Amino acid sequence: QVQLVESGGGLVQPGGSLRLSCAASGSIFSINAMGWYRQAPGKQRELVAAITSGGSTNYADSVKGRFTISRDNAKNTVYLQMNSLKPEDTAVYYCNADGRLRNLADFGSWGQGTQVTVSS
Repeated sequence: QVQLVESGGGLVQPGGSLRLSCAASGSIFSINAMGWYRQAPGKQRELVAAITSGGSTNYADSVKGRFTISRDNAKNTVYLQMNSLKPEDTAVYYCNADGRLRNLADFGSWGQGTQVTVSS
């Protein structure tokens, strides 16, 4: 009942930047936390960054100082600005959101993923 659509992935050279977007739609009453996870080949999915409805943020140590998460609550959209990208940032990036539907049921949803490749 909640769809998350990601965009903004692609191929970038080391040191470059990308901006990911994720828009949530559906029977949404409210969204609590929104976040970005990533999964590299042969590795487990890991949290990259998360942001609450109040704007509190949390980052993985590996991206602190390079990535910035933000959200537009009016648009139910979360962004991930990625700067100084490294080859080890290569992964499929997934958006996640949890909150409450209009029928007051709780939800948790994942996007389909967007590929980020950092390579020269």
